[in-house]
Amino acid sequence: MKTTSLTLAALALATSGAMAQDVVRMGSEGAYPPYNFINDATGELDGYERELGDEICRRAELNCEWVINDWDTIIPNLVSGNYDTIMAGMSITDARMEVISFTQNYLLPEPSAYIGLAGTDESVRDSGVIAAQSNTIQAGHVAEGDADLLEFPTPDETISALRNGEADAVLADKAFLAPYVGDSGGELVFLGDDVLLGGGIGVGVRQSDDSLRETLDAAIASMKEDGTLNEMIVKWFGDEHPLFD
Repeated sequence: MKTTSLTLAALALATSGAMAQDVVRMGSEGAYPPYNFINDATGELDGYERELGDEICRRAELNCEWVINDWDTIIPNLVSGNYDTIMAGMSITDARMEVISFTQNYLLPEPSAYIGLAGTDESVRDSGVIAAQSNTIQAGHVAEGDADLLEFPTPDETISALRNGEADAVLADKAFLAPYVGDSGGELVFLGDDVLLGGGIGVGVRQSDDSLRETLDAAIASMKEDGTLNEMIVKWFGDEHPLFD
C-alpha cells in the first residue's frame, strides 16, 4: 500500500506540470489486432491499446484524442509534431531510442512466430522468403539471418503474400497471427518454436517531452500495482500471455 501511495502521489505531481498543450494526441496504426484496429461496427479505433490509452489518460487527468497514422511514417510524424505519443504495438529497441523515448513497458516481451501454408517445412525459416511488416523487430530479425526478407507496409499484406505464393512464411507477433491460424481451417500453421524479440512494448514520445513521459509512466505504474493492467492483458490476449508480477 505504501508503494501504491507513493506512485499515485508522483502521478499527481507529474500531471500538474506536465502538459503545455490542452490536448494530448495519441497516435496509433489501427491495423494490428488485438493491439489496435478499427471496429467495423463503430468505425472507431478499438483494441487493447485504445482501452489502455483511455485509462492512462483518465488516471493522468489528460484530455486525449486519437490519431490514426500508417506504420511506415509513425515515428517521423511523432517527431514532427503530428501527435504526441505512439501506442501501436511498438517494441522498445535501442535503435528506436536513438530517435524517440519510451515509457516503461505496458506489455512484456512476447513471442513472435512464423506461420506458413500447411505442409511447409519449417526449414524455410532459415532459407526461404519471409514476409514481415516493414520497420518492425521481426523484419530486423529476418534481415540479420540467411532467409530473404520481403517487407510490406501493413501486416495484412504479409498474410496475402503467403497465401498467393510470394512468401514461404510470415514472421509477426504470435498474438496477431493466432486468429489467422485458428480461422484458416488448417490452411495456415505455425512453423517451429516461438522467437522472443525486443524489450516489451511501451508508449513512444518525443525525446523532448520528459514531463509527458513521466506522467504516462506514473499512470502505467499505478495500473501495474493495482492489477488493472494484467486484467486488460488477459482480456485482449488470453491468460497464456506474459503478465506483470
